[in-house]
Amino acid sequence: MLEWIVIVSVLSLLLFSLLRVHVLISLVISSLIAGLMAGLDLITALDRMVEGMGNQAGTALSYILLGAFAIAISRTGITDVLVQVLIKHLSGKRITLVLSIAGIASLSQNLVPVHIAFIPLLIPPLLKVFDQMKIDRRAVASALTFGLKAPYIMIPAGYGLMFHESIQEAMQSNGLFMERTSVSLALIIPGVGMIVGLLIAVLISYRSPRDLHQLGEVPEEALEHDTPVTFNRQHAATMAIIVFALVVQIVSGQLIIGALSGLILMFAFKVVPFRDGEQVVSDGIKVMGTIAMIMLVAAGFSEVLKSTGAVDALIETTEPLLGNQKLVTAFIMLLVGLLITIGIGSSFATVPILAALYVPIGLVSGFSPLAIAALIGTAAALGDAGSPVSDSTLGPTSGLNADGKHHHIFDTCVPTFMHYNIPLVIFGVIAALVL
Repeated sequence: MLEWIVIVSVLSLLLFSLLRVHVLISLVISSLIAGLMAGLDLITALDRMVEGMGNQAGTALSYILLGAFAIAISRTGITDVLVQVLIKHLSGKRITLVLSIAGIASLSQNLVPVHIAFIPLLIPPLLKVFDQMKIDRRAVASALTFGLKAPYIMIPAGYGLMFHESIQEAMQSNGLFMERTSVSLALIIPGVGMIVGLLIAVLISYRSPRDLHQLGEVPEEALEHDTPVTFNRQHAATMAIIVFALVVQIVSGQLIIGALSGLILMFAFKVVPFRDGEQVVSDGIKVMGTIAMIMLVAAGFSEVLKSTGAVDALIETTEPLLGNQKLVTAFIMLLVGLLITIGIGSSFATVPILAALYVPIGLVSGFSPLAIAALIGTAAALGDAGSPVSDSTLGPTSGLNADGKHHHIFDTCVPTFMHYNIPLVIFGVIAALVL
């Protein structure tokens, strides 16, 4: 009955989140539920969770440093320039503005690898504009989540390069060798599903005006951008440092080194005064600290599930249910992947787990290596959209809820689950059948 541990603990996590229990508390309780169901005592279950948190320590540190880097960038005023450009050229053009935000978010995964750290800097100043234009913030949440997911699925650069290489290495560790370029090719079709989901969200589901003036208060930072800001040498230096940090990150393969090098250059070239260093780091922790902590506890939750044998039991239970029909097999594999990944909320962290399941089942079922890679990548991506513990949903909420008008579950998680996970399953199955 170990396989039920995964099902019950993940469902409890989702239920607590829907009941508006904070995600961090929901994760801890769900981890303890999983441990108790496996026969562990409360203290042992808690120890397992804490031990597992160390698996994401590097990721958490990278988020903190990226947050500090993003704060340093914002202090140069370059984000004010961007906000002014958006307001000047796109005011009154609701759909174009939302799609532009999706494009800007996409750059955060490769060109300027700050991931979600840009959201609390870019979005709050635009909240007043959203309200004036009566833009449905669920459309903005969908646009942001698209930008945080689609690039790493389709583009082998920045986070995408890391994601594709992790799939290649996980498949190889399970006896199936593939070139990294082949993995990138396999993920194009699921990526198209993301594009379809974005267009449906922006052009159909949330196209109608939505008035939120009666809720919350517009934050001060949304009112402080009336003074024109011109592009200057400091902004040019900032852009050069961003490019350098990107190159360092790509060459080293380490987000921590890339973010750290960017921070050091910001202070070394006096783009940001050295005396502001302590405040920059403190603000970076404020921006990204909560999300980093949630990612740590999510890793602990994952460790409890794996160490109790619950994931292996779920795999063993699933295998006999799969027949010779590729369509049915692919669909069931992705549903199982969704169940595993949405509770953990990290596409990168679940790739090794999914590969251990998908490689042997895929080979037995007659899927090609390309199809197996597509299934692994799709199932891993399912853990980002719609999951209450994913940085791809936590990030958008951190910006859109700056004035208290945006609910994490119902305004971010539910819309992104509907518009991205459903297309990902459909296009993932298509990829498995045609590749």
